[in-house]
Amino acid sequence: MQRNIITLKWGKRYGSDYVNRLARSVRRNISGEVNIVCFTDDGEGIEPGIQIFPIPEIDLPEKASVTGWRKLCLFRTDLPISGECLFLDLDLVITGSLDPFFTYEPDRIPIIHNWLAVHKTWFRKRPEVGNSSVFRFKANECGFVWDQFHGEKEWALANFQPPQTYLTHCIRPKMCYWPDHWVRSFKRHCQQVFPLNLVLTPSLPADASIIVFHGKPDPEEVIDGYRGRKMHHHCKPTPWVSKYWY
Repeated sequence: MQRNIITLKWGKRYGSDYVNRLARSVRRNISGEVNIVCFTDDGEGIEPGIQIFPIPEIDLPEKASVTGWRKLCLFRTDLPISGECLFLDLDLVITGSLDPFFTYEPDRIPIIHNWLAVHKTWFRKRPEVGNSSVFRFKANECGFVWDQFHGEKEWALANFQPPQTYLTHCIRPKMCYWPDHWVRSFKRHCQQVFPLNLVLTPSLPADASIIVFHGKPDPEEVIDGYRGRKMHHHCKPTPWVSKYWY
């Protein structure tokens, strides 16, 4: 079956350089043939070898159209690709092999088990919610998500935040989680806790294949150090990001 790495790019936050870095990183960390596909509203500057398609249409309110709700467009049944699709957000760094992501739990929809800050798990279990930065599905074979959303769109938009909680709601019958150590969060697993973040360099977790930079900071912002709005958001220069993100 054809293997695809797919991503979405819209608006101005991430430029074509993020798509190009992702594609180069994928090629360094996968064996065999793979299609790299970017669905975008602006393909200017994207390097040859990356397939570019318009973002599949989805009817969303203007405010929701620039959020993760857009990812639901990937569950249409008329995408211009076929086969297994590994979706990757643009704001992540690949640090290990992607091969296992295509063979893990066949016929399921694997997704990240969403992370919480440590103090939020002291008195409760981690909620059964996925994080949609990395998930896998079969192109044109998951129309049940598309159909369910359009059957309850107003209710979904009013009751699910962030959008990945709704995706979890739809795919739950086929959902499973990636092994925790495969995909790690920069904020939760690399950056040191306050006040150690002010003196110690963020670490790279052993055996991690993907580091996700959800929210802020972005990968380019931590290489030379990052100063967030609050002191516990600061991080020291993180040169290992340059080793993998180029």
